[in-house]
Amino acid sequence: MSDLNSMELARRVRLHALKMVNVGGSSHIASVLSIADILAVLYARVMNYKIKEPKWINRDRFILSKGHAGVGVYAVLAESGFFSVNDLENHYQDGSVFSGHVSHKGIPGVELSTGSLGHGLSVGSGMALAAKIDNKKHRVIVLMSDGELDEGSNWEAFMFSSHHCLNNLTAIIDRNGLQSIKTTEETLALEPLAEKLSSFGWHVIEVEGHNHEELFKAITLNVNKPKIIIANTIKGKGVSFMENNNKWHYQTPKDSLFKKAINELENIQ
Repeated sequence: MSDLNSMELARRVRLHALKMVNVGGSSHIASVLSIADILAVLYARVMNYKIKEPKWINRDRFILSKGHAGVGVYAVLAESGFFSVNDLENHYQDGSVFSGHVSHKGIPGVELSTGSLGHGLSVGSGMALAAKIDNKKHRVIVLMSDGELDEGSNWEAFMFSSHHCLNNLTAIIDRNGLQSIKTTEETLALEPLAEKLSSFGWHVIEVEGHNHEELFKAITLNVNKPKIIIANTIKGKGVSFMENNNKWHYQTPKDSLFKKAINELENIQ
């Protein structure tokens, strides 16, 4: 686990993400800001891993299914000690291993390259079943976006995981209510989401996705079936002009707006 407390880790993840997106001229910063607290709780308080042995057989497996928020994973891995935080300056540069969508190639600590939405849970379900077959005790945790629930592959994975009683699998939905252009409900209505997921045989918990204690209790709760956490979040959390503003799904923070965002995050109490 990280030496930082989860609140400070989340703040650093947000700061690193802003700087990486600014330097690289990339996008999806609001999608990173909404999951920073979830990443921080996982790496500071929940997951078992060894920074000097990234492929340790008993490590917990984490998959970021919403791969467009990959800078958040790079940031939390750097702060956890997998590689130097100085390496993050290479994000989105020619020849860099730190691509816009999260990649496992050449980056210790990343389990799976993602970007095409709707695949993370299917792979995670396979990992969890393999662990069951091999009598392994590690956990598999998949962090998803709510928009990617439009993909049918997720619902196949929901059925598969319930059928095989994969209680070593936890899915977390970043429920910020926005996807590429519109709200999730305007695009393809998900509600009543909790009832739908429960009907697929999952243990469903709803939490405030920026409350570290609620997240910790939900993630570490032991149940006898696969577990899914609906983490109600704010897209762009932590930067006032980005919160619930979907243009920051694509826009790059530059110049005065970049400075304003950095100032807000550096002065979080």
